[in-house]
Amino acid sequence: MPDRIPRSMSGSGGRRAVLEPGPLMRYNRIMTAQEKADIYNLLKKAACHAQGFMPREFACEPPAFMDDAETEVTENDATTDARPEIPAAYGADERTLAINSVPDGGSRPANERSEAQNGHSPADSGQAPERSAGSGAEDYRTFGQKNARSGITLDEICERIRSCSNCVLGTTRINTVPGEGVENPLVLVIGEGPGEDEDKTGRPFVGRAGQLLDKMLAAIQLDRNRNCYIANIVKCRPPHNRTPMPDEASACAGFLQAQIHILRPKMILAMGRTAVQNLLHTEQGINALRGKFFDLDGIPLLATYHPSALLRNETLKRPAWEDLKTFKARLKELSPDYDKI
Repeated sequence: MPDRIPRSMSGSGGRRAVLEPGPLMRYNRIMTAQEKADIYNLLKKAACHAQGFMPREFACEPPAFMDDAETEVTENDATTDARPEIPAAYGADERTLAINSVPDGGSRPANERSEAQNGHSPADSGQAPERSAGSGAEDYRTFGQKNARSGITLDEICERIRSCSNCVLGTTRINTVPGEGVENPLVLVIGEGPGEDEDKTGRPFVGRAGQLLDKMLAAIQLDRNRNCYIANIVKCRPPHNRTPMPDEASACAGFLQAQIHILRPKMILAMGRTAVQNLLHTEQGINALRGKFFDLDGIPLLATYHPSALLRNETLKRPAWEDLKTFKARLKELSPDYDKI
């Protein structure tokens, strides 16, 4: 039995009760860095599922957790300092978790902290943000790097995708949709995720949006059967065609990275907000990112509107066509005769 009772909630504006430690608590609870990281990732996952998007409190790099040192504390110290720090997204009104550090030690450079505080992204400079190591999501990207270097084939990647159960999408899918196209493509087209038609057939972009995509590609002499490969951020259909959750995109990130390493396209065309945000690790919208070139691991990347957006709003077709012309001009520089083959 604790020797103190929770602080009364009356007159506190609905704040949570806090169990205050008494003299029986001679030492703080010792936690390892891994335990802290596990708790952080659980909170992040719960917040994303509850809100349907990445809360701002979790949008920066995760903290650099360290093992606790066992230190003796007085009752007054325990009473005033033992309460955990909780991200503001969960209603904490006294302390918030500062997310200005990076995994594996060290702190974020001052210029990155100021950019994050001002709402700017590294994507503003035309450079894809560097990927950090140490989080659970990075484990899947590490899978992509290791297997691409070890000589794994595209067919083997597809087989692993078909047997994947890394996230909840694996429990609701009919078919996985690894991708489709030639094995030495000039262009890798990356969309958001499979829809109903894709889930039924196991092929990417085969519904109305897919038919429009084929026409968009044909307009600049590209074709999935001749010089393109088409893939998605997630390989299984999200229920009701909702936007993939961050943990779902992370679960597929290694597969996509392995595909990029194996295919080695000359250029990448990102279709829509979800695709470009996940590829560049940014929160900027498609209107700010479309029509510009970014560098993704040495590959020029350009984003434009998703074909489904064009079906909903035909006024977007003109700017999308301008994006495609910009894309074609750069591709002609890299492969002058591609449209003659």
